[in-house]
Amino acid sequence: MTLGPVERFPNSRAPVSYLGLNPGEHSGGGRQILGPIRKQGHEMMRWLLVEAAPSAAQFDPELRRRYQRLKYRRGGPVAKVAWARHLAVRLYGTLRQARSATPPVRMPGSPSRAVVNRGPSRD
Repeated sequence: MTLGPVERFPNSRAPVSYLGLNPGEHSGGGRQILGPIRKQGHEMMRWLLVEAAPSAAQFDPELRRRYQRLKYRRGGPVAKVAWARHLAVRLYGTLRQARSATPPVRMPGSPSRAVVNRGPSRD
């Protein structure tokens, strides 16, 4: 996986920064100016998230409404990148919940050893 172990990210801003979806910042004189995204990190993962943004908004009416509003206000490319950042935050949350899920219970009659070799344990 591109992100690696999700435990290494302390909060949802860290994977967004890791993927390069956070905006650049030029501050000074008491004002903050946000620029284009930094484009650091895994280029393919960032591209996949940006391309998946309109499709993700297509299937949920609430997300579609918010995406269309942002697209109208800021333009299509900016809305796609903003939604890619939103998807990265959701991906992080999903991965965090999956790691804290209860491990599967071995049932009577199941093989005594694993059928699939998972490799070395990361725990």
